[in-house]
Amino acid sequence: MTRIESQMTAVSVFVDDYLQAHPRQSQWRTSNHHDPAFTDAAVITLALLQGCLGVPTLQRTDRFVAQELRAAFPLLPCYAQWLTRLHSLSAVLGQLIQAAAGRISMDGEVYILDAQPIPVCRPMRHGRVRLLREDGAYFGKTSSGWFFGFRIHVLVHHSGPILAAVLTPGNGHEPEAALALALSVGGGIGRADGGYRGRELVERLAPEAQLLLLTPPTVGPDKAQRRGISSLRQRVETTVAALWDRFIDRVYSRSWEGLWSTLKLKLLPYNRCRAGVIPA
Repeated sequence: MTRIESQMTAVSVFVDDYLQAHPRQSQWRTSNHHDPAFTDAAVITLALLQGCLGVPTLQRTDRFVAQELRAAFPLLPCYAQWLTRLHSLSAVLGQLIQAAAGRISMDGEVYILDAQPIPVCRPMRHGRVRLLREDGAYFGKTSSGWFFGFRIHVLVHHSGPILAAVLTPGNGHEPEAALALALSVGGGIGRADGGYRGRELVERLAPEAQLLLLTPPTVGPDKAQRRGISSLRQRVETTVAALWDRFIDRVYSRSWEGLWSTLKLKLLPYNRCRAGVIPA
């Protein structure tokens, strides 16, 4: 058995076990075709092979499987049909991200909040870009310059797994997503960089989400606290680097639903590797 086949088997077992244990997740259809021959588990497994193959697009994944792994997917639909079904399973992808994180031992309630840009076009097209503008895409700025697209905000446990993610317009501010991320956990300590600064945000997160937010401006000159933030920042930067290795900054979706599903397919393999479902 090749490495790809071994990883495909591990992914398939993980997805199928989850759907078997949570049958309601596969009972969302209302049409007569409620039990398709090409199962939901096969749809998701095929998509997750993108991370195993290390290719930047789902289309290339589909093409490789059609040519090299057709025996494993004898009922493979056309690319457009498969993609439509995959986007319909976006909620299940989110559940799988949580399920993979649940397999990881997590001690303590210390979290890191961070945001990264998701450009939807190259800088040379900024003057005429219209892609996803009606869905919220807009211009944003980072330390490396301007981009057009979105920002993905993540909440990461200090031990590594990604617990929550929020997608906002490129010009969205970190505080707008901080509350949604904080409410995804049952309180604790959150550490973040200066992008999440603001006494108002700190005072809001404490009573509403039971999360104590520590940023460089809030800890002031306390050297121990600043070292703690710096140490955790290195961990979240390692997480972001791992996501970048999975082409999270290269998205070619033409719709918001497609974009969000594609991003979940980057987050899920990361948590699967952390959980030991497949080798890193």
